[in-house]
This record gives sequence, C-alpha cells and structure tokens, in this order.
Amino acid sequence: MVDEAALKETEQGLVPDGHGWFVMNARDARWVRRPRRGHNVPLTGWTEFEAETYFPDLGVNLIRLEPREPLGMYHWEAETEDFLVLAGEALLIVEGHERPLRQWDFVHCPPETRHIIVGAGSGPALILAMGTREHIGENCNGGAYVVDEAAIRHNAGIEEEVSDANVAYSHLPQSEPTRYQDGWLPA
Repeated sequence: MVDEAALKETEQGLVPDGHGWFVMNARDARWVRRPRRGHNVPLTGWTEFEAETYFPDLGVNLIRLEPREPLGMYHWEAETEDFLVLAGEALLIVEGHERPLRQWDFVHCPPETRHIIVGAGSGPALILAMGTREHIGENCNGGAYVVDEAAIRHNAGIEEEVSDANVAYSHLPQSEPTRYQDGWLPA
C-alpha cells in the first residue's frame, strides 16, 4: 500500500514533501514567476532536489503565457515532451514551422523534436506540459537550444547553439517562486 505524501506550506504555496500519492489544487501550489516566460506551476518539483527525489520519472507543469511570451527557448530534448492547450491561443514553432494552437490542441514531441510554444491571441494561454525525466539534471534534458529564424522572430530563439540552460537564458531575469494570484486560472 502506498502512503499519502505530506504537503508543506511555504511562503509561496504548497509543495510536495515526501514520497507517495497526494492531491494538491494548483491555486494552492507554489508558482514560479518566469519574467518574459509567463508563470509556471511545477506540480512535480521546481528544485532539482524535489524533481530528482520525488518525481524522477515524469515532469508536469501548468504554464500561463501572455500573448507573445515564449514558454522557453527553441530546443530539442533527448526525451518526449507533450503539451495540452487548456485555454486561450498559442503558437507552436516546430522543426522550423509555425502552427497555431487553440484550446484542447494536444502537441506530441518525440525525442529530438525541435520546438517551442509562444502565447498568442488577445489573452493568456494556459498550457499543461508533461515530459519524461530520464535525463533530469543534464543540460536541456540531454538536448540543446538551437538556432531557428521563426523562434528568433518570436523572441523564443538564440543566435548560437548551446546546451547550457544558463547560457540560453542568460538574457532573462532569474525565475523566482511566488504565490498564486487571482485570475491566473479560469474560474
């Protein structure tokens, strides 16, 4: 029988604090403010310790993007990543192509798929992101941040290929934990 994991209250919200099953509402969870990359609820661990200790197999994040905010920098990983648009509109840049996304669109990126998602439309997009974690702790999960003209045009690209996330995101302010704000999630 699997025990229930404890949830720990922090200044920024609840975080899992142990192994086991749990139920946690996204509004009560710790959020992460990622300047110019939206807000993120790392449901399966934000710190390396949390991710590696409690969630070594699967990463799940809920991401809120304003129009023109990229989820990250254009990249590929050695693992699968999947995305589900829960609300709003977004733009998928995949293998150099642009594809509009709307509510309930599911995006599957097998290993080595070059991709990124950017908020679009007139309001925020809410995206559920999931990925396997075999390469957790490695730069870009075993992949790299790569050059792509469409991604650069949408402020989601870099000028020179790198595998180090610190280099790829060096032009952006640091992410920081924060508490949920009313209105970030639909009623």
